[in-house]
Amino acid sequence: MTDHDSSMVRLRGVRVHNLRDVDVDFPRDALVAVTGVSGSGKSSLAFGTVYAEAQARYLESVAPYARRLIDQAGAPDAREITGLPPAVAFQQARGAVQARSTVGTVTSLSNSLRMLFSRVGTYPDGAQRLDSDAFSPNTPAGACPHCHGLGRIHEVSESSLVPDPGLSINQKAIAAWPGAWQGKNYRDILATLGYDVDRPWRELPQAEREWILFTDEQPVVTVHPEREAGRIQRPYQGTYQSARRYVLHTLATTQSATLRKRALQYAEVLPCPACNGSGLRPEALAVKFAGANVAELAALPLTVLAAKLRPEQDDEVARVIVTDLLARIEALVELGLGYLAMDRTTPTLSAGELQRLRLAATLRSTLFGVVYVLDEPSAGLHPDDTQALLRVLDRIREAGNSLVVVEHEPEVIRHADWLIDVGPGAGEHGGHVLHSGPLAGLADAADSVTRTYLLDPPAPASRDREPTGHVRMRGVSLHNLVETDVDVPLGVFTAVTGVSGSGKTTLVTGVLAAAVRDHLGASAPDDEDEPQDSASRYVRDIAGLEAIKRLVEVDQRPIGRTPRSNLATYTGLFDGVRKLFAATGEARERKYTAGRFSFNVDGGRCETCQGEGAVAVELLFLPSSYSPCPACHGARYNPETLEICYRDKSIADVLAMTVDEARDFFADVPPVARSLDTLRDVGLSYLTLGQPATELSGGEAQRIKLAAELQRTRRGRTLFVLDEPTTGLHPADVDVLMRLLHALVDAGNTVVVIEHDMSVVAGADHVIDLGPGGGDEGGSVVAAGAPADVARADSSRTAPYLRELLENPS
Repeated sequence: MTDHDSSMVRLRGVRVHNLRDVDVDFPRDALVAVTGVSGSGKSSLAFGTVYAEAQARYLESVAPYARRLIDQAGAPDAREITGLPPAVAFQQARGAVQARSTVGTVTSLSNSLRMLFSRVGTYPDGAQRLDSDAFSPNTPAGACPHCHGLGRIHEVSESSLVPDPGLSINQKAIAAWPGAWQGKNYRDILATLGYDVDRPWRELPQAEREWILFTDEQPVVTVHPEREAGRIQRPYQGTYQSARRYVLHTLATTQSATLRKRALQYAEVLPCPACNGSGLRPEALAVKFAGANVAELAALPLTVLAAKLRPEQDDEVARVIVTDLLARIEALVELGLGYLAMDRTTPTLSAGELQRLRLAATLRSTLFGVVYVLDEPSAGLHPDDTQALLRVLDRIREAGNSLVVVEHEPEVIRHADWLIDVGPGAGEHGGHVLHSGPLAGLADAADSVTRTYLLDPPAPASRDREPTGHVRMRGVSLHNLVETDVDVPLGVFTAVTGVSGSGKTTLVTGVLAAAVRDHLGASAPDDEDEPQDSASRYVRDIAGLEAIKRLVEVDQRPIGRTPRSNLATYTGLFDGVRKLFAATGEARERKYTAGRFSFNVDGGRCETCQGEGAVAVELLFLPSSYSPCPACHGARYNPETLEICYRDKSIADVLAMTVDEARDFFADVPPVARSLDTLRDVGLSYLTLGQPATELSGGEAQRIKLAAELQRTRRGRTLFVLDEPTTGLHPADVDVLMRLLHALVDAGNTVVVIEHDMSVVAGADHVIDLGPGGGDEGGSVVAAGAPADVARADSSRTAPYLRELLENPS
């Protein structure tokens, strides 16, 4: 690196989000780490400024019609930006959940594999050669007509539709039917048709039961309903619909997540019998390469697929395509993703895995002179995999590119050539560049919170807790766990570790949490899209569940699917706020109830934007965009509602407050203040109360769920399950979060976390390390015990990193 201006990117007067007229320089052709506590302004600098400016410059050269196809960030508010090369961004946004999107489609591996089968596959005698599209379940040419390429179908059975055959039809034995009027309609029609609706279901003749549940007939009859005394009795024409037809029609047509979730309770998801779950037509499955069809190869872990393809290069065409496939797979393996299979759907991947999949494609490109902007590429990575990531980042830099990496992982930050530390706090307390230069210079940044954790990290706290019992699982077999025995201690803090793909999530959420749900009779998390199998299918024997009285699962799924869900509504604190506004003198005079101050219902909201605060603007040659509502100017409410003030603030003003600002404003309102305190305790003081759910990261969503749980009465004997709770957290925020989780244990609860942060693992009471590798090479308990015991395990890939931290924290 040289110091002359042409080698530096210069930012002057940056005012993006909470950045305060920032001036900063950083070198080109270097790995630049941007650090700071959550909400300090890191992403505003990296993505909101560097990437946004580079994209805006590029778009100036693009035809207006083409710009409408590009998701635009918008030019940043800055006085001057010089020396900036073109930019490529890799963010952790998951995007739309799409079951047809797979590892193969994201990485383009599927394209090469389909071409391989089309050009050099072994066809049955007399079979016509197929185009590559015929080997894709996402095209009309290749999709199985029975399941439309999804590989699975929804089916129902008598037991799924009628869970309690001791009930009569009038007692709602057919639980799959809707409630309220529509369900009663079907029961009245059956009575009109002559069926005994008061006889226990199991006593009805088999032929009658099958017709009621499975017929495709839709008879129309005149129903004379029986109503309560005093109500008008009017006959009506009713159309019958079998329970099977109702459930499958709902799944196929409903746009309601609630109705879909309810219907899924009564359906079974089965592999499509026509294509055996592959999603492909028979003629595509008949073509073989290396002794397997395209679906069989796509189902193999990438490391196994590479080994199977490597010898198959006799033909020149095969050699060219296989060489390309092997090179692409090698890049994925290098990033620690060799355990994935091409047919793995992207909704089942973590945000970190998705980002690394896209990063792998960069290794195959010949771009140079580009600045890559990455959002925590180490998220979800075991320390062993982080070393591989650093080698990849070095190769991208050595190819003549620059990297700007938003990061919290100390190992990545220490490896960087240049460090930009933003802070010192979050939100309005951040937005300043505290240090820009090599790591050693951070020692002079007196206000930096990052400085301590990089240069003089605190030693892990040791605790002396003894388990109050154990959940003992024997013969666990699910995914890559095969006949695995695991003991999970109760009444302590347990960290489950292992490299990516070792089986951590399978064990903790797929088996342990599912077994506790079964024991407690609880339902799966609200946004599960498929019915959950009983955990008993995956465990030969399990004991100790009776000691758990409650289960809390805190994961990184969004807290809402639309902007209408936000921080205030999810935590429930908005209910208290709305009651305060409804209790004001002016509101009582106008007879406004608390409902008047909800932006989700008619009455108080702005009807122009339906309470969203923004309206979509359709432009002919530019992409559709959202702009503030012309009627309420983003306030969400109509003028009459906004006239009501509590301490000189409207309800819209309150939603615009940060958690810190609101805590001061509602300091003397205990119910609201308690909620705000817990949000501050989990490191979310910088978020605004009206922050839409769609704008929150997975880590922020997880901490909001934890905050909502911490507000409740502590009952003890609760199992808390968390999936990488430190994702997206600065080490200082990790310390705050860990104090809260350990306080839960001190209150008589059990906490089990899936975790890669060695500082968290070192401070745990018990560690369960899975592995030794990922995919087929994982699934075993490599070591279990106190952190010091696991650190001595010879076969553990976690042990060296844990031992290093325990012996030498700095």
